Amino acid sequence: MKPDLFQAPDYYLLDDLLTEEHKLVRDAARAWVKREVSPIIEDYAQRAEFPKQIIKGLAEIGGFGPYIPEEYGGAGLDQISYGLIMQEIERGDSGVRSTSSVQSSLVMYPIWKYGNEEQRQKYLPKLASGEMMGCFGLTEPDFGSNPGGMVTNFKDMGDHYLLNGAKLWISNAPFADIAVVWAKNEEGRIHGLIVERGMEGFSTPETHNKWSLRASATGELIFADVKVPKENLLPNKSGLGAPLGCLDSARYGIAWGAIGAAMDCYDTALRYAKERVQFDKPIAATQLQQKKLAEMITEITKAQLLTWRLGVLRNEGRATTAQISMAKRNNVEMALNIAREARQILGGMGITGEYSIMRHMMNLESVVTYEGTHDIHLLITGMDITGHSAFK
Repeated sequence: MKPDLFQAPDYYLLDDLLTEEHKLVRDAARAWVKREVSPIIEDYAQRAEFPKQIIKGLAEIGGFGPYIPEEYGGAGLDQISYGLIMQEIERGDSGVRSTSSVQSSLVMYPIWKYGNEEQRQKYLPKLASGEMMGCFGLTEPDFGSNPGGMVTNFKDMGDHYLLNGAKLWISNAPFADIAVVWAKNEEGRIHGLIVERGMEGFSTPETHNKWSLRASATGELIFADVKVPKENLLPNKSGLGAPLGCLDSARYGIAWGAIGAAMDCYDTALRYAKERVQFDKPIAATQLQQKKLAEMITEITKAQLLTWRLGVLRNEGRATTAQISMAKRNNVEMALNIAREARQILGGMGITGEYSIMRHMMNLESVVTYEGTHDIHLLITGMDITGHSAFK
């Protein structure tokens, strides 16, 4: 088992822009990843298994709802702290960050923002501690980039709702205790419902044979005449804007997380290039490898500046959906490009599980697609700057 020698690049001294609290939060997450994730993650990825034993540690470093107020079990941190935690977790593995993102932004966030006080008190403290795990049901077999076309629906049966439909590509589904599910009522209006494991007619079959996010548990949500208590409806927001507001928070976390994956690939490639000798000198002394490495650190630095500014805007309540889309799309593409170049620097060793690069590369092929594909985010930016929608 190789030691985790990761050293985070900070070419523009961006630590100077962080508070002491930011750095303490980040360093605690970084140390935990080095100790608990790096030593085991290659084995779990090879076996296509999620390491459930890390859930408690994820909770302890603030990986579940770090910005949720302390009265509900959260850490009460700001948006930059949230981003830095996501960066460090994804430096370890995108699938582990997915588990954290889903719990934070797609389960805890809607209960906090759209739920009532009884729902907040009932679910949020247990979700923050990892005692309870959740998932988010929006994407369907026939509706991905067009979530408004969903067919999952519920009917008012007097003393309960009757839920029918299916969701696909759901992180955490196989082991989640609750699911925040988006479905249409009889008038076609989208609402959020909290569905609990054990409700009759609710099942969560696991998705197998993935080449990406192999250390993450992915599944389906199946609803066959599920009786959902009326008190499980999220009352404070409806319409497509409700789930999309959750996705804003999750996409923001991804923008930071992708930097972590890129950092790990860059750091691995830089260290290897200094140690690997060919033609009587380290390959780091050759022009082509220096070009690759110089471009990597440039792109990482640009992404760091982009997300830091976005974090400031989020803290001020001024970040727009389109700004978040730009950062998500840019940073994931950046990370993918760096993973591919880093793999080239390592040559044949780059495809082995002895190094993290190929795992990051495969994971990022999912990250570039989920929570808004690369192309959809381009169209969001295009609509924002032109005033014209190209979605229809």
